[in-house]
Amino acid sequence: MKDQAEKLREMMREKNAREHPVRQRDGNRTRIITVTSGKGGVGKTNISVNMAIAYARAGKKVVVMDADLGLANVNVMLNMIPKFNLYHVIRKQKTMQEIMVETEYGISIVAGASGFSKIANLTEEERQNFINELETLSNADIIIIDTSAGVSSNVMDFIAAADDAVIVTTPEPTAITDAYGIIKIIATEIDNLNMGLKLVVNRVKTVAEAKKVADRMTSIAGQFLNLKVEYLGFIYDDYVVSQAVLKQKPFMVIDPKCKASLCVQHIVGRMEKSEVRETSGGFGKMLKRIFGRING
Repeated sequence: MKDQAEKLREMMREKNAREHPVRQRDGNRTRIITVTSGKGGVGKTNISVNMAIAYARAGKKVVVMDADLGLANVNVMLNMIPKFNLYHVIRKQKTMQEIMVETEYGISIVAGASGFSKIANLTEEERQNFINELETLSNADIIIIDTSAGVSSNVMDFIAAADDAVIVTTPEPTAITDAYGIIKIIATEIDNLNMGLKLVVNRVKTVAEAKKVADRMTSIAGQFLNLKVEYLGFIYDDYVVSQAVLKQKPFMVIDPKCKASLCVQHIVGRMEKSEVRETSGGFGKMLKRIFGRING
């Protein structure tokens, strides 16, 4: 499996060099950010979409991939009904470029494959086609992968594929417990963990409340899992967010100066200052992680 993964990674490097020579020469490459959570309802998809918009406003070419293969939400949040989704790509009915939809907000989205349960169920032909189609996204600066909540194998696959994994929680005890649970599983199930593992505390009332949650999480992860979790920032419990959800528009668009929007901009600023580790392999790593885990 190791030899196969290395061959696959080498093929991807060669293909990237041929198809994107400028990007290879200047050292610029796609940064893959997976946004996940231990439980549903903590605002993970909302954060994914609004982070994408903040990146786009900073001049980045951004794709949001809805990796919830059961209940896709990204398009709902943007009041869009894509005609095609990842299911059609997996079944070779459409290409990734054909299903990718540009939005009015300067970002592109790839709709989730509703009704398709596991990447691991792919046939060899479907798997190879999926690899080829994922590769076509490598001209983006940022790919934000919005996973489903919880600790399914699909979620772990996409977390393992990331340069950065952003864990979202709220101050609620159940959310904190579930967030720690997913961090623990990441520590025990993903071999050779080599990514930036980051924490965002959503829906906080005060800075002190956020810091208390973050200190507890990072301390426990370090003490019991020997794992460094970086506290990336918090997002205020802002009424503009609920209004934006009802209007099916990003809160960064509804009010770019509201407290939640400013928090997201701060988080993206922190992400930009946090360099991608040299040993992380971009798309090569993404494909190796996802399909290496499946084949293993």
